[in-house]
Amino acid sequence: MQTKNTTVLDFMRTRRSVPAKTMGGPGPDEAEILDMAKIASRIPDHGKIAPWRFIHYSEDAKLRLDKRIHERAREKYPDLSGEALQIEAGRMARSPTVIGLISAAVDHPKIPRWEQELSSGAAGLAWLIAANAHGYDAQWLTEWIAFDEVLSAELGCREGEKIAGFIHIGTRTAPKTERDRPDIETIFTRMD
Repeated sequence: MQTKNTTVLDFMRTRRSVPAKTMGGPGPDEAEILDMAKIASRIPDHGKIAPWRFIHYSEDAKLRLDKRIHERAREKYPDLSGEALQIEAGRMARSPTVIGLISAAVDHPKIPRWEQELSSGAAGLAWLIAANAHGYDAQWLTEWIAFDEVLSAELGCREGEKIAGFIHIGTRTAPKTERDRPDIETIFTRMD
């Protein structure tokens, strides 16, 4: 019989994202961020092609990008005003650390793009788990900026890449709450 790692099991049973807008400092230091990146790269990757990459946005980059996101929101949504427009001026500043999760799928004779995109998704979850294991809170967000072709290059995408999301990491400033989970009876079946 295998030995269970009850610490890991308990951790996974209670893992919960925390909204980026409720995060403050401290955030992880450079060594912790690099360790999280190494952990996130240890996910299923058929063919060892690493169809993803990560971008750590510095404070200067976050300020520059928030200004550009605000400008782009005004271009794209001219009726946006008040608090809704202010949100656009601080998307990247919501948490101490923001990691861009980039899907870098390529044409491959044996590994379909869909499988490569799933690998990118696994890397995103690994970032969340690594951040939590380091003692921080995290949230994976996409929002409209992840899909905006005008902002894509400014956010670090190269030709043919897509933004899979942004991993926000910090320390919660409000109590962690639980949310409803799917009824296991409706999502888990057995085929005999």
